[in-house]
Amino acid sequence: MPELNKRQKAAAQYIDGPLLVLAGAGSGKTRVITHKISYLIKECGYKAINIAAVTFTNKAAKEMKHRVGEMLSGKESYGLKVSTFHTLGLNLLKREYKQADLRQGFSIADTSDVQSIIKDLLSSLGGDDMDIVKQIQWKISAWKNDFIFPQQAMATAEEPQEKLAAGVYEQYQKTLRTYNFVDFDDLILLPVAILKDNPGILERWQNKLRYLLVDECQDTNQCQYDFIKLLIGQRGCLTVVGDDDQSIYAWRGARPENLATLDQDFPGLKVIKLEQNYRSMLRILNTANVLIANNLHQYEKKLWSELGHGDPIRIIRCRNEEHEAEQVVNELLAHKFRNRTDFRDYAVLYRSNYQSRLIEKIFREHRVPYFMSGGTSFFDAAEIKDIMGYLRILGNPDDDMAFLRVINTPRREIGNATIEKLANYAKQRNTSLYHASREMGLQQALPEKAYKNIIQFTEWLSRVREHAESIDIPTALGEMIIDIRYEEWLKDTCADLRSAEKRMENVNELIDWIGNIQKNDDNNGDKKSLSELVNHLALINMLEKQGEENEADSVSMMTLHGVKGLEFPHVYIIGMEEEILPHKNSMSEEGLEEERRLAYVGITRAQRTLTFTYAARRRKYGEIIECEPSRFLNELPEEDVEWRGRSADRNPEEEKERGQAHLANLKGLLE
Repeated sequence: MPELNKRQKAAAQYIDGPLLVLAGAGSGKTRVITHKISYLIKECGYKAINIAAVTFTNKAAKEMKHRVGEMLSGKESYGLKVSTFHTLGLNLLKREYKQADLRQGFSIADTSDVQSIIKDLLSSLGGDDMDIVKQIQWKISAWKNDFIFPQQAMATAEEPQEKLAAGVYEQYQKTLRTYNFVDFDDLILLPVAILKDNPGILERWQNKLRYLLVDECQDTNQCQYDFIKLLIGQRGCLTVVGDDDQSIYAWRGARPENLATLDQDFPGLKVIKLEQNYRSMLRILNTANVLIANNLHQYEKKLWSELGHGDPIRIIRCRNEEHEAEQVVNELLAHKFRNRTDFRDYAVLYRSNYQSRLIEKIFREHRVPYFMSGGTSFFDAAEIKDIMGYLRILGNPDDDMAFLRVINTPRREIGNATIEKLANYAKQRNTSLYHASREMGLQQALPEKAYKNIIQFTEWLSRVREHAESIDIPTALGEMIIDIRYEEWLKDTCADLRSAEKRMENVNELIDWIGNIQKNDDNNGDKKSLSELVNHLALINMLEKQGEENEADSVSMMTLHGVKGLEFPHVYIIGMEEEILPHKNSMSEEGLEEERRLAYVGITRAQRTLTFTYAARRRKYGEIIECEPSRFLNELPEEDVEWRGRSADRNPEEEKERGQAHLANLKGLLE
């Protein structure tokens, strides 16, 4: 392993017991994981089929799998599992579904499905306010992450709103089972429950997974950590990679203390620290080290680099938020012009999404291309939702959300009154809409024509389902789209022909993508059924929203939470003020430590230069208020930072005029 440094090599070759690799930012942790997988297979006699590596995003999993594939040859990598936690949970669940009271072909409920179910349950209690729906959704997710079931939630709930959420939780779980649904959190909760309650199944899976590698362990919640412990058992064949200084997801259940309890759960745990950074200049790393030293640590580490000292970290005081936006764009364009860089070399980071508005405005005014992370997903397009609705109902007939989506897309002369009567009948019979529509008793609940239209639709669905199981899925899907005259329906309902054509292009892209997935699966000996394919696509949609990338030549704009795992030559972090960073809702000791880690993550994204900005005054709720610089700025090492604008303000009109002239000049030169 000549390309690894001494500590990386030690971590890759250590197999004598459980190992924690404390990997600082930019220290090459992916390199260690991939080399270790290769070492286990080539040198230690492990079979790829008995190894699993888990992480949190599809992007990270794909990168790992690609790198391992380059190191192994022939069939050495056959059966290797490199995936997200949720994909591993789904793989277990589709084999052990009966133990979770599921039926074959279960579906994964997406966010809109979950909110729709909770909203319906709240409506029966006399309210369906969307803010309350989202609060209950978050609370149910938090309970599941902590391995808390409805009965336990009900027993421990104290406040009225918590009791309401616990009551909804119980009914919500029953509704999921009726629809043969699982939600995103169930993909970990249910496998953990199955393994805990079934010693035989636990032993089988422990024998199946002889070695487990876990990436970003500091981001695991209680349920995910239990999943790791159950799969490993007493063998201790485990390598965990993590960085407690980059744990920034406590708000969604992550427990950085999981790193601290590893030595209790896995006796004999060895710790190897990766402190050499291959990303950033020394000043940037020194700034990060000094800042994060204000947090308590079980394991101390200090990042260092051989890339050179670098420029001072700049801290720019601005008069107000408008001036801050102008300064950032002014500085960015001037730097780009002087250094002949690309727009993609720059990132503007912020604590909350609302902070991006003014920067966007100035970028647009000066025709600076930019990329906003968190944009609309391919799966959010109406036409993709339509076709995915058909795929879902074909894979799982009990999927009521999909049934309602497709029953009148395109129109089939089945009105809202008919659907409402069908839904009431299904509720009385405690069954899904699809199965209710095939019961003889429905004939008494509907007018003759309405009943005939429903029967015609469900019989057609049954024929398409049978056909899809007998041929390849892309062909069946293409034939179904022609059968329902979907392209003609788009032309009839879209504002213009070009819009209809573009939407149909998206549909064809989806079909081609499904064909490529199926082809790759066939080549790997992992042919998916229709329901498995639908769940695979649903999981991709949920996970890929966490990992969007800027592929064009444009400035990246994103939150500090969203930038983790990325790096940029030049970084601007705006809004470095008290009550913004640290956030006003995170002023407890524990909250401040996480906010400091958030700032640390932002700092360590920068490769060559780093700039902070803050406003002296800011408009809030219609009033102009004085702002206090973030306490984190005062924690930075004086020898590495350069303050600008703290002396008496220049004449605002002169500065504005000079700035506008400079921008106009730069703009002309760039063009």
